[in-house]
Amino acid sequence: MNWRIVTFLLLIGLIVIFGLSLTEPLNGSTLSARTQLEAPPQDPDGFARAIGPWDWRFPRDHGAHPDFQTEWWYYTGVLATAEDRRFGFQFTIFRRAVSPIAVESTSEFRTNDIYMAHFTVSDIAAGDFYHDVRYARGGAGLAGATVTPVYRVWLEDWNVRAENDDATVTRISAASRDFAIDLHLRQVKPPALQGDQGLSPKSEEIGNASYYYSLSRLLTSGSLRVGGETLAVAGNTWMDHEFSTSALGENAQGWDWFGLIFDDNSELMVGQIRLTDGGIEPTFGGLVIQPDGSTRKLGAGDIRIKSTAKWRSPHSGAQYPARWEVHILADDSFQIDVTPLLADQELHGAGIVYWEGAVRVSGDKTGYGYAELTGYVSSMANRF
Repeated sequence: MNWRIVTFLLLIGLIVIFGLSLTEPLNGSTLSARTQLEAPPQDPDGFARAIGPWDWRFPRDHGAHPDFQTEWWYYTGVLATAEDRRFGFQFTIFRRAVSPIAVESTSEFRTNDIYMAHFTVSDIAAGDFYHDVRYARGGAGLAGATVTPVYRVWLEDWNVRAENDDATVTRISAASRDFAIDLHLRQVKPPALQGDQGLSPKSEEIGNASYYYSLSRLLTSGSLRVGGETLAVAGNTWMDHEFSTSALGENAQGWDWFGLIFDDNSELMVGQIRLTDGGIEPTFGGLVIQPDGSTRKLGAGDIRIKSTAKWRSPHSGAQYPARWEVHILADDSFQIDVTPLLADQELHGAGIVYWEGAVRVSGDKTGYGYAELTGYVSSMANRF
């Protein structure tokens, strides 16, 4: 979902203050670095805005959209071993444009984009939550997103790469000190266009929207490492891709977002933007993805999300919802309970504080998924 970029923007200040180290290229070639990265402007003037219909084409639209200021590729999944030992993972790469006009330069390090990646693994049985963050400039091959010759988005050696021409089979590989994943993902449903055919409004103001699609069920298998143990795992992954310029309204406090994969071969994206006055933003809703890949749009009035438990973070002191009743009121209504598989799945450190973790679904439907909670430490108003 598009608001994950907030966490990326929190790191922009660190990049501006401390700069980006000029690391050697991965292929060992010689580079001539003669420029330095400048702070990205907060002014969205000059960038494209998400206003009218988008001419969706795949795999083209899996790649970057440099006319827009912000973009992200988001993968989450709940996986299990043959013995049913469960894990959650998140792998997200963000792009932030420095300027609406790219400056030509002969330096390999000259860039118009900053990239950041979040990588987490939740070891449910052990009660451990691993998380790491990386960032890099888009120059010199350090990070980027392309569909030529195939779809690929990367930051250094953290990668998503297509294994066929139409990008229906992809591979995620990422390794940190204490955890790693090497996963193969197979698409079994067409892209689900969120909002109005992929135009997802976040407030009533024209242009406060994103272009947004999901690959709601990617059959996943591969290996996962935690500590010194490498395990074979399988399960399902959810993918979101969004691009926009200035999405949230000024009175947004934060959001609760859920991407849920049900055992009946359907999926649900549902969420709510919480306002600073305690209300709920009426323009944002959700989407039901049916077993055959068809979709049903949900308005804010079709959704009821009620928190039924709380959890206080020992890291930030923030109090988060820790269980929810979700009631879908539209045609074929249903009610589900959503419960975190692990209480402490809060990303903290480096100025980033939000909760994002694996959840279990029970009730009229069963399954697993991910939840994201922001605005519980500080307001998201005027962040981007």
